[in-house]
Amino acid sequence: MKLEPLRDGHGRLIGDLRVSVTDRCNFRCQYCMPAEGLPWLDRDEVLRFEEIARLVSLLAAMGVGDLRLTGGEPLVRREFPKLVAMLKPIDGLHEISVTTNGYLLERDAEALVQAGVDRFNVSVDSLQRDRFFELTRRDALPQVLRGIEALARFPEAHPIKINAVAIRGFTEDEVLPFAEFARRTPYEVRFIEFMPLDADHAWTHDQVLTGAEIRAAIDAVYPLEPLTREPSATARVYRFADGHGKIGFINPVSEPFCGDCNRIRLTSDGRLRTCLFSLNETDLRGPLRAGADDGELERIIRDAVWRKELKHHVGEPGFIQPARTMSAIGG
Repeated sequence: MKLEPLRDGHGRLIGDLRVSVTDRCNFRCQYCMPAEGLPWLDRDEVLRFEEIARLVSLLAAMGVGDLRLTGGEPLVRREFPKLVAMLKPIDGLHEISVTTNGYLLERDAEALVQAGVDRFNVSVDSLQRDRFFELTRRDALPQVLRGIEALARFPEAHPIKINAVAIRGFTEDEVLPFAEFARRTPYEVRFIEFMPLDADHAWTHDQVLTGAEIRAAIDAVYPLEPLTREPSATARVYRFADGHGKIGFINPVSEPFCGDCNRIRLTSDGRLRTCLFSLNETDLRGPLRAGADDGELERIIRDAVWRKELKHHVGEPGFIQPARTMSAIGG
């Protein structure tokens, strides 16, 4: 049954839900976690598959049609393809996508495609094995690349997007190799500006290598042409002028796209977040497990979404970094 569309207090229709299925990860990326990792949630604190499916069904009835499954690293969640298969038939969902570090893709690519994942984003921050290790603290690049190749064998998985976090002092040497990678493969590389979601709370604006800087460096060697940005899209996408591939830039720090943001997030422990940088969360797991019916859950969700932030305040005086890291929020 369709319900009234979900709208925030600024008039924005909410159509995109990002669900973290676990806070656990098999990498220790410097921009996300300390080397020793983080304390994991107890198993009973994490939403069960049936609970995720119920909340997704309710939100889909309110017009949320795009679903992204994230972590932590979602593929470490036991029987993760089973969850995808449970979500796929939900009426109103248009697309299910997954963001992964790719380490287990070689094992799971076929199962995930068969379960119904429509689109994949794979995080790869360097194409050089030693530098990949430096940033992720895992010597895993060969396995990640094999996983991407395994996924690429399925036509229905394309276009596959490769995400690289752009950090000043590190990513400059990666820019042209990634551009060349995008030109010789069917993958769309996207650079994401480094955001203040690190576990050490050591982020500074000076560490942000902006999308404009990266774009200029690529354009000087391989001319680029802009494509039209779709409403609510996070990426500004360009094609190479000679027709060999595409490349994208996600610039939340230097060019915020908050004005038409249509996204909300559900953490692995069942908290609704209305902005990546929210300082407040709304508990859905508690009411869910206490026996709340769909009407009560709908009311809680609508009240929370009505208060969705107009914008984040990264880089502004008084900005406060959220307590949760990216791995605990879900990308």
